[in-house]
Amino acid sequence: MGALSTAAMQRMDSDLPWFAKLSAEDRSWVGLIAQSGIQAFIAWYREGKDTIPGSGLAADVFGAAPQALTGVINLQQTVDLVRLGIEVVELNIDNFVDAEDAPLVHAAILRYAREVAFATAQVHARAAELRGAWDARLEALVVDSVLRSETDEAVLSRASALGWAEREGVVVVLGIAPPERLATNIFSDVRRAARSQGLDALCATQGDRMVAVLGGVKDPLKAAGVVESLFADGPVVTGPLTPDLAHAHVSARAALSALRVAPAWPDRPRPVSSDDLLPERALFGDGHARRQLVEEVYQPLAESRVLLDTVSAYFDRGTSVEATARALFVHPNTVRYRLKAAAELTGLTATQPRHAFTYAIALVLGRLHDL
Repeated sequence: MGALSTAAMQRMDSDLPWFAKLSAEDRSWVGLIAQSGIQAFIAWYREGKDTIPGSGLAADVFGAAPQALTGVINLQQTVDLVRLGIEVVELNIDNFVDAEDAPLVHAAILRYAREVAFATAQVHARAAELRGAWDARLEALVVDSVLRSETDEAVLSRASALGWAEREGVVVVLGIAPPERLATNIFSDVRRAARSQGLDALCATQGDRMVAVLGGVKDPLKAAGVVESLFADGPVVTGPLTPDLAHAHVSARAALSALRVAPAWPDRPRPVSSDDLLPERALFGDGHARRQLVEEVYQPLAESRVLLDTVSAYFDRGTSVEATARALFVHPNTVRYRLKAAAELTGLTATQPRHAFTYAIALVLGRLHDL
């Protein structure tokens, strides 16, 4: 056994380039695996070569090495290691057995090698399954921390371990999770769809909601459209663009609020921005939405009193330009000019029904704010 183990280690040094790059500790573990494999073969042959190696073969060969070694040596390298070990035994076994026994021993080696190959696949499959389960739990923890505004350095480190790149532009997309029978590979599908567009993705479910955190985003609605089809029927909302994962809780907070009130706008698009649902969010008691409407719609108009008076008069007169002009003693074209100036200032066009609704809510909130 000692001679065969020594020969195997020499071949590893000369034939496996990756072996020399391992640390001294990892090389010793690999050598121990080779030695355990040879020892297990000898023990099996001694006990009776007509029996099939038992289910404990994986433990006999690989059990001496730590579980972490599966993260150091990939499946291809393990296969190379097993193939080289079998070859070393086949080439050298004739030096240790009588000539009449050699054919039987070589046949046993082939049979044993087949079982070792299955054991190798079993070890890596189990390791991959454990890593997958751990990654899923870690990903759910990161997403939950984002939703609860607890994105500290530890969370960022966990996200990095999951392959999250620290790129600018992060949004949170929320919707209804697909039924269980359709959700088997949904997280992988979300990540695959995001990668196809050059985006990072973290995904998890919370109750009946599915949460996707997307990184490397420039246009939130366009990014949400990449994964929109993977959500179940119902609203799909995206929060505002935030600089990075550390600030993604701002996007999550807005998206959560928007998802709750989305049914109040039956004709909403899919996906829909949380900013497009500001009126419903404000009416439902979202203080952040109320403040945003006041700061982004009412106060810019209030800084130019003429624009505020014109927009107010326009809605008070049933959105009639002519009636507004008469009330303000100006030409109708002046009203149109002022409404256009207001649209450039707020991004809302008073003649569009949806924007008019937003204007109306913002004006009420602004007046209450001034009390």
